[in-house]
Amino acid sequence: MQTVIVPIDFTETSYNSAEYAVQLLTGHYGVNMILYHIFEKEADEAGARARLEEVSQHLRTKGIVKTEIMARQGSDFVEELEKLVRHRTADLVIMGITERSILGQTLIGSNALKYLETNASPVLIVPHDAKYKNVKNVLLASDLKNSKETTPSVPIKKILATFEPNFFVLNVDSAHYVSITEEYQAEKEVLAEMFQEFKPEFFFMGVSDVQAGIQQFATDKDIDFIIVVHREQNMYNKFFSKSNTKQLVYQSTIPILALKE
Repeated sequence: MQTVIVPIDFTETSYNSAEYAVQLLTGHYGVNMILYHIFEKEADEAGARARLEEVSQHLRTKGIVKTEIMARQGSDFVEELEKLVRHRTADLVIMGITERSILGQTLIGSNALKYLETNASPVLIVPHDAKYKNVKNVLLASDLKNSKETTPSVPIKKILATFEPNFFVLNVDSAHYVSITEEYQAEKEVLAEMFQEFKPEFFFMGVSDVQAGIQQFATDKDIDFIIVVHREQNMYNKFFSKSNTKQLVYQSTIPILALKE
């Protein structure tokens, strides 16, 4: 990774996500982290830049990452973020989420999907109380449907190559009873070949509640973040509804890396 954008709205949640980001990126040389704030009134620019500089100085006590501050005027958070991501060819956006923050209100529900629909970059959603720990275990939650065409392998591989974690692939489906079907086995082999250099381990859970199944697996395997691919007409899209995002993210300390197919 070369460029990572961390939106800051000067709430505790965004400060926490920034601390998570700098700890996550420390030691990965060549990465440039952009602390980004959007303001509405021109008169607010100087104050915003001063506060960003304070945040940047504080983050130097948490880790060592090349850091840039950027404040821009605008009214549409998603639109302005997309512009910046594309202009800087950013590899990743890291942001916090909570109902009480501007970023939380922006990210929850339709606007989260709106940003993903831009296909500008993956976004790592950091729960409001998440604390960084070394990335050792990463989980890809997959529906194992048309995997070759719908799995964004390039950004996923970039993440895996950066952190070199143990890599798990999980499918949760009530159709799994004694053994998986031939169709699931074929899709498993497609992903196994796609990510062969990362030695993925595959698991299948035969339960009806996808969200609960993934959360339980993530807890049992001490997962550091969960990769979810947004697809149209996909049961895994429930991660992006307001109530389910709250249940999965707010009640957990596990960040979610969201990508669009």
